[in-house]
Amino acid sequence: MTIRPGLCSVTFRQLTPEQIVDLAADAGLETIEWGGDVHVPPGDAKRAAEVARLTTDAGLAVSSYGSYFRAGSDERLTPILDSAEALGADRIRVWAGSVDAADADEADWTAVIGRLTEAVAEASARGIRLSLEYHRRTLAPDPASTTRLLDAVPGLGTYWQPAVDAPDAQALREFAALTPRVDAVHVFSWWPAAERRRLHERAGLWQGLFAAASALPEPPRDALLEFVPDDEPALLAAEAATLRGWIAAAPEQNAPAR
Repeated sequence: MTIRPGLCSVTFRQLTPEQIVDLAADAGLETIEWGGDVHVPPGDAKRAAEVARLTTDAGLAVSSYGSYFRAGSDERLTPILDSAEALGADRIRVWAGSVDAADADEADWTAVIGRLTEAVAEASARGIRLSLEYHRRTLAPDPASTTRLLDAVPGLGTYWQPAVDAPDAQALREFAALTPRVDAVHVFSWWPAAERRRLHERAGLWQGLFAAASALPEPPRDALLEFVPDDEPALLAAEAATLRGWIAAAPEQNAPAR
């Protein structure tokens, strides 16, 4: 299965869905993850259907729905599922609470695991997969903690992105530790911490990742561009060309589609 190059709509929160679709199509990307904070608000099924139509009319696929569900006991998943369903998304990105794993106690783990278990059941009933944001200040900031959640909640998947300030070799080890449970990768080049760089400035990381991913029986389905320097739309075409080139250069695999 070839990894699809795509875009997270939150990369350009300042743009309309129409503008984002045009940019992504012109850049030769294949798929878009639509964010729930600006472009496709939870519960607005009409808006989600409109964005779905814009996406498919441009020859693009809907990768997923990027939600901000944090597995809180008082959070409702149903409006998010309604929007994802209207959008035609079969995957929703969710967050594992709001406490970093290093600071969490057993009560935090129990609460988040319990709520994610309920959420996976509700989403699965609609044919939608939930996948964790791999991120600090949640219970999924590193491979060990993320694996603990994945083992505790059957049916849950995860995204992956390089941890802030992690050197290339460390980031690649973290990716390897989570395969083959990574559904999608958020692609950006920050270095040495949260400074936004052009994608090619961490070529060692991303070329290594796509080479490793291509050797998997079931690689991540999507590689989604997220963040460009200064949120500049004019940079997308070149960044997308870099991403597409790395994916194309990785060895071909004959893996079954998921």
